[in-house]
Amino acid sequence: MPNHGNQRRLAILVGMIGVITALHYLTALDKVHYHDIYRRLYYLPVVLGGLWFMLRGGVATAILISLIYAPHVLFQWGHHPGSEPEQYLEIFLYNVIGFITGFLTQRERLQKTRYQQTAQRLEESYVKLREQADQILEIEDQLRRADRLSALGELSAELAHEIRNPLGSIRGTAEILQDGIDPADRRYEFAQILLKEVARLNGVVENFLQFARPGRAEKGAFDAFEVLGEVFRLVERQAQKSGVRLLMEGSAAWVSGDDDQLKQAFLNLVLNAVQAMPRGGTLRVGARADEAHLYLDFSDDGPGIAEENLERIFSPFYTTRPDGVGLGLAITQRIVRRNGGQIRVASHVGEGTTFTLILPRADAADFPRE
Repeated sequence: MPNHGNQRRLAILVGMIGVITALHYLTALDKVHYHDIYRRLYYLPVVLGGLWFMLRGGVATAILISLIYAPHVLFQWGHHPGSEPEQYLEIFLYNVIGFITGFLTQRERLQKTRYQQTAQRLEESYVKLREQADQILEIEDQLRRADRLSALGELSAELAHEIRNPLGSIRGTAEILQDGIDPADRRYEFAQILLKEVARLNGVVENFLQFARPGRAEKGAFDAFEVLGEVFRLVERQAQKSGVRLLMEGSAAWVSGDDDQLKQAFLNLVLNAVQAMPRGGTLRVGARADEAHLYLDFSDDGPGIAEENLERIFSPFYTTRPDGVGLGLAITQRIVRRNGGQIRVASHVGEGTTFTLILPRADAADFPRE
């Protein structure tokens, strides 16, 4: 497109010069006023040449017009000695105007180019500053979260001491009482309820401790689908009771991380999906990969999560279930981050939810040596 534009402009210049020159050479010399008009018309292509093609265009157009106009001055105006100096001055002015117009246009375009480059650099700097500002805000959020978790860790140690020991005593006493009660007695059912609630409370304490003081991740290579298969077998019975189908779409997806910790993360996500579909549905776990990461999608047919709640679901103790503790997703997020990954969520109310784990793919150094 720029070449076509330049060709069109060049054709206009040549056409203008040709028309003005023809008027000069075809008009009788006694019509001096017409010739005065024609020679001044040459300034139009000179100025346009400088504006369109900068310094080279302005100078080249002026020189071309000078060469074309010079024979007219020499041969047709030679018998008017008084007019010759004026004609030669006109030729000189053509070149001066062509040079000045081209020079100024070239300076203006160079200045414009510098302004554009400066604007582009400023825009790139602005984008980098925005990214750095976002990173700073994220780091500040992580620091605040770390402070809260540090306090939570101290509290968890006290809770472990104050709650788990009495729970063990209550469980032992309840088991002794249950052994001494006839199964047909209604009190036997109460003893079972007591043992069940003690186990649930102990599970809450375990989750609390796991969130507050997680273990270190042991890096290694493992097949994510092999671990998912183990998780599916653990949850299979509960899923059948809720009418939930568990589908695993993929095979042999090797990732780098701690298989025990990530197994817990997988289990939390699968249990959440099953609990979100008490009237049945389907949980699909699929995989896709790029050169550096494996993407595991946990997609369910549940009721979905409202948009205003999406940012809160990973906060400790936030839950929408009456019997929930609100630590499952918080623990999952911490495990995934500790293993060098990320977790994302997308949800539509009434359609379902998809949690995506982005985990680093295993390289040769991660595989166990035989």
